Amino acid sequence: MSIIIAGTLDFDPDKAEATIRSARPFIEASLREPGCIYYAWTLDPTTPGRVYVYEEWTSQEALEGHFRDDSYWKMRDHVTNGGLVGSSVKKYRFDLSERVYDDEGNPRADFFTGGGQ
Repeated sequence: MSIIIAGTLDFDPDKAEATIRSARPFIEASLREPGCIYYAWTLDPTTPGRVYVYEEWTSQEALEGHFRDDSYWKMRDHVTNGGLVGSSVKKYRFDLSERVYDDEGNPRADFFTGGGQ
């Protein structure tokens, strides 16, 4: 069962871009961790100071390992000291995923393959 971490962090708009750009070493370290599928923090082009967080982990054990890793604690300290003013980040478990488009190129809201891909 995979886990997704998703949400927003709000920073002082004057500090957000510099804080996220200088976090690159921590992001790259997290990407190298066992079980990390995806790890991205991106600036919102329409809301000054807002950053979107999206992470995908192969399992609860992988996420637990991330929370014990030095890169997690360094990133946490980095954003706290980088003008963080608020956050709303949640974790989600899932057991099925599939592509959005079917074989004919049509977007599908339903789960149409009968299994994960």
